[in-house]
Amino acid sequence: MPQVLVGVDHTMRIMMEESFGPVVGIMKVASDEAAIELMNDSPYGLTASVWTEDVDAAERIGDRIATGTVFMNRCDYVDPALAWTGVKDTGRGASMSRLGFEALTRPKSYHLRVEH
Repeated sequence: MPQVLVGVDHTMRIMMEESFGPVVGIMKVASDEAAIELMNDSPYGLTASVWTEDVDAAERIGDRIATGTVFMNRCDYVDPALAWTGVKDTGRGASMSRLGFEALTRPKSYHLRVEH
């Protein structure tokens, strides 16, 4: 059953760890700067979701968040054309998209000299 937790703070595991479960902690912050600082104060960096009506603000905040993926007003969709990747202790490499496919292949170079 999905859980929405309020009254949480940054010292709680729910706000610091990747749960991969149907749970979210909602914490009020004083500013975008405070939100960015808290979001980046984690050993993980897979996905962030920015909720705003301002696309420019979502992009500005997303550029400063140390994650591999940023959603705006959603967190329920993965686009197969976009790389799914994390930073920090979340993982290495990428899946999905052309980048994910290339990670599963091994290139081979041929240096041929043809004598005439």
